[in-house]
Amino acid sequence: MKSMLRYLALGLALLSTLLSVSACFPLMAGGAVMTGFVAVDRRTSGAMLEDQSIELKISSRIRDALGEKVHISVTSYNRKVLLTGEAPDQQDKERAGEIAKNIDNITSVWNEVGVTSITTLTERTNDLVMAGRIKADLIDAKDLFSNAYKIVVERGTVYVMGRITAREAKRVSSVVSGVTGVKKVVLVHETITEDELANIQAKPAN
Repeated sequence: MKSMLRYLALGLALLSTLLSVSACFPLMAGGAVMTGFVAVDRRTSGAMLEDQSIELKISSRIRDALGEKVHISVTSYNRKVLLTGEAPDQQDKERAGEIAKNIDNITSVWNEVGVTSITTLTERTNDLVMAGRIKADLIDAKDLFSNAYKIVVERGTVYVMGRITAREAKRVSSVVSGVTGVKKVVLVHETITEDELANIQAKPAN
């Protein structure tokens, strides 16, 4: 089963690469490169729907305000928002952050947008391939619930989102940092206790 999931993760990365070749957007909802499955998501179904709405609202407002001069990806997990990508100057980066903060029902905003030139198609493809490798390695790690973590990759920096225990955070960081090409690992997560994790696992999937 793990072998099948590993190939699926790599396959999804390849599919994302092909899609990025045919349609390259300056701003995306849902993260620069994400992997993960709803089946073991530690959010409620209501929280997942709300995160999707938050991503779409922020993406739309940033697009209206800043247009195509920026490449900004928006990822929301349990109402915690991560902004990644590129902006031409600090003012545009801060403007994107302020737009995100003004959306209702969010708990925090991590503005990780780089003040630099917009990445090339080759750079984004490399990030996609790296995301597939990371997901495959997380599947191989028998002590981790690979699909419980949302992975966002931007310019070789890997952001880990989710509802994660301190033990998991340390282990996931170790696995991800061992993947070839990873420059940096940033944890953008909600810390939960081992008891909270046990309660989540005991509940049926919603």
